[in-house]
Amino acid sequence: TKLFSTACIYDDNVNFYVVIILIIMSCYHIKIVVSACSLDFIRPYLMSWERCNKHLKIINIRLNKMFQRFLFFVGSGLNDGQWHEVRFLAKENFAVLTIDGDEASAVRTNSPLQVKTGEKYFFGGFPVQMNDSDHSLFQHSFQGCMQFIHVDDQLVDLQAVEQGKLGSFANVTIDMCAIIDRCVPNHCEHGGKCTQTWDSFKCTCDGTGYSGATCHNSIYELSCEAYKHLGKTSNNYWIDPDGSGALGPLKVYCNMTEDKVWTTVYHDLPMQTSVGGNSLEKLSVLQLNYSATMDQISAITNSAEYCEQFISYSCKMSRLLNTPEGNPYTWWVGKANEKHYYWGGSGPGIQKCACGIERNCTDPKYYCNCDADYKQWRKDTGMLSYKEHLPVSQVVVGDIDRPGSEAKISVGPVRCQGDRNYWNAASFFTSSSYLHFSTFQGETSADISFYFKTSASDGVFLENLGNTDFIKLELKSATEVSFSFDVGNGPVEIVVRSPSPLNDDQWHRVNAERNVKQASLQVDQLPVEVRKAPTEGHTRLELYSQLYVGAAGGQRGFLGCIRSLRMNGVTLDLEERAKITLGVKPGCSGHCTSYGMYCANGGKCVEKYNGYSCDCSGTAYDGPFCIKDVGAFFEEGMWLRYNFHSPGTSMKDVVSRTLLSSADHEITVPDLSLNKEELSFSFSTTKSPCVLLYISSYTQDYMAVLVKPSGTLQIRYNLGGTREPYNIDVEHRNMANGQPHTVNITRNGRDIVYSLPSTSDTQFNSPKALFLGKVIEIGKIDQDIYKYNTPGFTGCLSRVQFNQIAPLKAALRPTNISSHVHIQGELVESNCGASPLTIPPMSAATDPWHLDSGESGAARHECRKEIYLPSPQRKNDYSEAIY
Repeated sequence: TKLFSTACIYDDNVNFYVVIILIIMSCYHIKIVVSACSLDFIRPYLMSWERCNKHLKIINIRLNKMFQRFLFFVGSGLNDGQWHEVRFLAKENFAVLTIDGDEASAVRTNSPLQVKTGEKYFFGGFPVQMNDSDHSLFQHSFQGCMQFIHVDDQLVDLQAVEQGKLGSFANVTIDMCAIIDRCVPNHCEHGGKCTQTWDSFKCTCDGTGYSGATCHNSIYELSCEAYKHLGKTSNNYWIDPDGSGALGPLKVYCNMTEDKVWTTVYHDLPMQTSVGGNSLEKLSVLQLNYSATMDQISAITNSAEYCEQFISYSCKMSRLLNTPEGNPYTWWVGKANEKHYYWGGSGPGIQKCACGIERNCTDPKYYCNCDADYKQWRKDTGMLSYKEHLPVSQVVVGDIDRPGSEAKISVGPVRCQGDRNYWNAASFFTSSSYLHFSTFQGETSADISFYFKTSASDGVFLENLGNTDFIKLELKSATEVSFSFDVGNGPVEIVVRSPSPLNDDQWHRVNAERNVKQASLQVDQLPVEVRKAPTEGHTRLELYSQLYVGAAGGQRGFLGCIRSLRMNGVTLDLEERAKITLGVKPGCSGHCTSYGMYCANGGKCVEKYNGYSCDCSGTAYDGPFCIKDVGAFFEEGMWLRYNFHSPGTSMKDVVSRTLLSSADHEITVPDLSLNKEELSFSFSTTKSPCVLLYISSYTQDYMAVLVKPSGTLQIRYNLGGTREPYNIDVEHRNMANGQPHTVNITRNGRDIVYSLPSTSDTQFNSPKALFLGKVIEIGKIDQDIYKYNTPGFTGCLSRVQFNQIAPLKAALRPTNISSHVHIQGELVESNCGASPLTIPPMSAATDPWHLDSGESGAARHECRKEIYLPSPQRKNDYSEAIY
């Protein structure tokens, strides 16, 4: 007999419910229990709450017959506040329990049984006065709603029950369900899954790319520029150009090898795609499908400083733009499905190819090479750089239906450089200065982020007002940032206190968020301060005034710089508004005070209007942060010579003296003699003996770094005043083992690792040239060095620097001192595997931004040993280390 079909959810009172159906019969009773409990909510309703099972969220059927019991369970997570269907079917020797029509998970029993129904059915509970000993377990009956109750396929007439015509009821409201569905509307954003408890809801953000109480915040950075300033290197990354906005994250390639970061988005059209070849089609349409939507790419191009896309048309009897006056045969479609009739290397409104602009087309009568309609292959190529038209989404090719007509199309990826939003800044010079924008729309969800730097101790960052509602962010004191708001439940304030001053003229980041679940505030990497929202009350933030950035309503405004202000994923254009506002100037100087630390290895931070760059010219390194090794592989017999004076100039040339001198400005010896040297380099080799580095002079002075026949490292100095050169055996293990080794040597007067003899001079007189790999010098050379000089060094040398001179870099990178370098043999660039990782890589499990980590090459193993050698005569102000 089919007993019933029903569904149930909570009501407003408790997070616990029991559905019980009691069938009175001669020897059977059937109990159906749905239980899900949370002790905090059910204690007032249970006399014996300890019996509650915290984890049971299932349907439980129990059949008792004399001393025989049949018990089976089905379903899970039924206390989610949603409607569920329960169907129990019992026949002779057969019973099945199904939840939500899921036949696959239904529970069945084929045990011998016989079910006979009685006259009464109790739904939701039964009277306490019944004498069955088990009834005490169910005196706190089901709390929630039921609908569509069926018994034997007959719908129960609940209105008849209400009128007393059929059965009876107690403490039940019929024909309505007063339950609050807290997941409608769904406050979980970006595809987050909503589940509810008795008085609240929860968002599951797994797999969305977003986080937070309502899945509002993107877990990815906004741009490649932002990844660069986190210390990331060139690779594939996910970015989210509008942050918490409607656009989802996209995968791009970030090229960070230059001062400006390139963001690249790829498509699926192969290069040199052939069209035509006696085709009967008058037009051929080539569709480009990108790894991102057009809106996502537009977000990148809109914020970029410059974008470009390569396009090429190879032709044989296939005209392109039909210049000079005809209708174009071929065109491309860009943003907003707009057709464009110009080609790479040209611009909008100009029906020409690059050769037409440069006036070097194959046939000067035409403005494109292909328009000459030759039977030989020709080509028109160039960059499309009007970023408001990019990306190319289609190329429509015509003039391919004639015999012999052929064409090939190539379209490169979209490449964009820079991020104007990241550096969009304004400087506030008076406490009454402000910028105003349209009213902030953040009714149920609002996020605000920006960078600031100041030397003032307090000031309002921004404020927006309503009738009684408001939202405000301010610097309350030198160590406190405040986020306050009112949505109608009374003012709420969250304060983050910093252990160190925030008015230190360094950049600090502020992130504030408010939604229907909670509000939060974070400053830099300090712990997030969170305030839960009340379970009942107002949730909408209703504002009407303009948004003020800076002073508002007579309050003391912010003094300093604000940069990259984003509200709900939209970057406010501070610079443009500042151009027409008194007391505020566009841009902000002083980026190096916060970011100069990223310029490593002696690189100098250079201020720019919208950021900074690292000047690596005085270092042996390269790259945007001066951390990329510059080195080369030396084959046997190869050598490099760096002359300390320019060809054709005297030894006392002032420019050369400046290059050779160390950073100590007191060195003004007219003949370039040196009181101190700083030398550093890395090497790897498997052959010994050899000369790694040799510095000659116009006198008998010299300095050499050698690998002896045993593979050990030796430093050899001769500064005059002694009969023999002074030798220092630095390391007693084999250094010719093919592994990278780093050498740092500093001499200050007589102090090196060990003190030089007291009879030794303290000046390196008249240095002449620096040799790498082999010594080719006129005059007397130390006999041991002469022996080590054949056949010469074989291996890698990198990051070679002597005082302010980087001879290897001068050989490999065109600079103003490249003329000082002479090379014998072919110099092949290599970093020799000598660079230590400046920023340790994160594992794929903990780094959500770094993709395809499994495809990267095996990590280089590098062992570094640091040795401090004692010197009894060392001066107090001197320290030395050799690695």
